[in-house]
Amino acid sequence: MAVKPIVIYGDPVLRRKADEIAEIDRETKILVDDLIATLKNAGGLGLAAPQIGVSKKVFIIDLSSIDLTESIKVFINPRIIYSSENEVVIEEGCLSFPGIFQRIQRPEKVKVTTTGLDGKEFTLEVSGMLARTIQHENDHLNGVLFIDHFSPLTRALVKGKLNKLKKMAAAS
Repeated sequence: MAVKPIVIYGDPVLRRKADEIAEIDRETKILVDDLIATLKNAGGLGLAAPQIGVSKKVFIIDLSSIDLTESIKVFINPRIIYSSENEVVIEEGCLSFPGIFQRIQRPEKVKVTTTGLDGKEFTLEVSGMLARTIQHENDHLNGVLFIDHFSPLTRALVKGKLNKLKKMAAAS
């Protein structure tokens, strides 16, 4: 289990569509352990493999900082199979975009089919912060970033910050 550097906006891996995980082997388990260590170190709610430079379809969510009954959830090869028409607007941030926060509109509820670390497929139908975090992290697996949900005006307002992040990514 190792804390990995978090990839910053501007790195091409964030725009790549991640590859399916063919089997849950030792390499996959190490990747999940690295995601957990990195997320705990960063203090976020979720982290996708592309955010540590690995273009694989896996992300983790840890909402225990906002709900003590929650534990770490692992999503391997997830597919969102339903999104509610009802949408809510909540402020989001992203570990790959340090210092940038924005109100984002997303479906209130989602249903996701995924595989756990035990290799068993399961389906969750959720709402609230878990639904939002699943959507955010699943976007990362498809090369979609939270800035893609910004209005053109908002994107123009943060253009300077985005350019600074791109320069940081290019320098690393």
